[in-house]
Amino acid sequence: CVATTRLHQQTPTMAIVKSTAVAFLAAQAASAATLRAHRQLSFLDIAGYQPNSQVTDHAAIDLDQAALESQLALRTEESFDAAKQIYLEGGNSKSYAEIVLGTPLSGSIGKGAKIHGKNDEGKTITGKALDDYTSGTTQISVQYDTTDEQDVYVQCQVGALPKAKAGLENTVGCFSASGNLKIDGTEYPYSYNPLVDNNNARTISGFSTGAMKKMYSDCPGCPYVDYEYYYNYYGAFDYANQWVLSALDGSKTNFNNGNADFSKFSLVGRQEAAKKGTAYMNIFMYVIREWEDALDDCKENCINCNDDPVHAWDEGVAFYTGSMEGTDGSGDGKLLHGLADKRCTDFATCGTNADAKTGTAKVNYDLFDHFALGQHQLLVGNCAAARTTKEKIVDIMYIPLVQGTIRYAYKVAKLQGAEKEKAEGAVFAAAVLPRIAAANPNAAEKIYTSMKVGASSTDFHAVKSAFESTYRNLGITCKQVGGLWNDATGSYYEGASPCKDASTKANKGTTGIIVGSVFAGVAVIAVGFVLFMRRREIKGQPVFQTKQVDEGADMN
Repeated sequence: CVATTRLHQQTPTMAIVKSTAVAFLAAQAASAATLRAHRQLSFLDIAGYQPNSQVTDHAAIDLDQAALESQLALRTEESFDAAKQIYLEGGNSKSYAEIVLGTPLSGSIGKGAKIHGKNDEGKTITGKALDDYTSGTTQISVQYDTTDEQDVYVQCQVGALPKAKAGLENTVGCFSASGNLKIDGTEYPYSYNPLVDNNNARTISGFSTGAMKKMYSDCPGCPYVDYEYYYNYYGAFDYANQWVLSALDGSKTNFNNGNADFSKFSLVGRQEAAKKGTAYMNIFMYVIREWEDALDDCKENCINCNDDPVHAWDEGVAFYTGSMEGTDGSGDGKLLHGLADKRCTDFATCGTNADAKTGTAKVNYDLFDHFALGQHQLLVGNCAAARTTKEKIVDIMYIPLVQGTIRYAYKVAKLQGAEKEKAEGAVFAAAVLPRIAAANPNAAEKIYTSMKVGASSTDFHAVKSAFESTYRNLGITCKQVGGLWNDATGSYYEGASPCKDASTKANKGTTGIIVGSVFAGVAVIAVGFVLFMRRREIKGQPVFQTKQVDEGADMN
């Protein structure tokens, strides 16, 4: 109420705000029709995010996560081995067939060359060469084509799925075991085993085993800042892979810091350490890598040459969200989007104001605003602004990891948490400790001492205060993290209330924030209109066309 009164007293400023708001609404109305026209031609949303490219195959990585979780839940050594194979070999993303040709290639073919065959029902199956192949080659890999529809993005899903012996595989869209493939107009007889030779070029393990080249040494922006935090802490390029394999095998890690001895856990604890490690360590860092890759390739001040960076940006959103969240985010996902929504119910940070106990996380509301903004900035070649947006995104992404560690610290210390809770606390800590260590090594050590596998005791207050000491460096606030909520009492758990953010002067920049927000809205609409014009230009249908004058017409 005080703030409202103060604003009412600033009559000249309010006039500016009102006139700016009118201009914003006019711009919004003027471009609404064109934006609607654009959306009718767009790809299906990912939890409300509108990709500018096809990333259905990327989003499907969560199906591998779901498959390995289903095996871990059985808690047998055999099911753990099946989960390990799914982790290593995949089954649902970037599917390809390893084909043996009956006659050698009569000429060279390039990567991406179109290839046609038939499935068991005689229907045409299309794909493309996964690599370059020279004349005389008799073994080729053919990547199956994918569609824009998430539910049927690809119909050949095999990889390691048959090893689970649970009917997880899908061979409806695979090439028949034998027949002919049409390559560059020539028919070639072939044979292969559909349940053995249909593999996957994208796996959850690969997100970590390929990290050194993709995030540390062989990229234009290498080393990427956040990845370097983790490498510096663990001393291993594939730290996430080593964590997961050790959890699956029940063995010890060999890190410089943050080690875990999973021989101290039964299958109960190992299950939690493995399934959360894949999602919150392997996939978490690869999501960030995609956005860094987009920025590496971004061309400044160019409106028609950043399709590849935007595709990489879309891939990051797809990996963050997965396919199971649906087009509106109401699904039950297995990846980072789903984690944020779970933690917001524990910390009362759901809703657009971060004060609700259920619904979409404030984290996800903020992230998806930034996802859309970053995509627009890349499309119009505003690379510097896109980098700032990426940095804000990454800061927010750490919040659910902090919340998860604090939650399980309380469960173990105050609620007699058993092995399951201890393992969950350990993996959440492992997923965020390198970032904490970069901000405050002493804080990271305190958290590790209480949360590590085999910790002798857990000091909840020490863990909570250690995290809070790093919030400013992490770029997050007490309000964003919230406090651990007790549904039974309708209040925060004792000692687990939100910390207090540093106060700001009541009148500091209030009007500037409002005016700035309005102008930001106008800017977003303007960017949307630019994007629409860009797509029209690409299709040869410019919005503003220059009138052509007949050379023989009277010029007077």
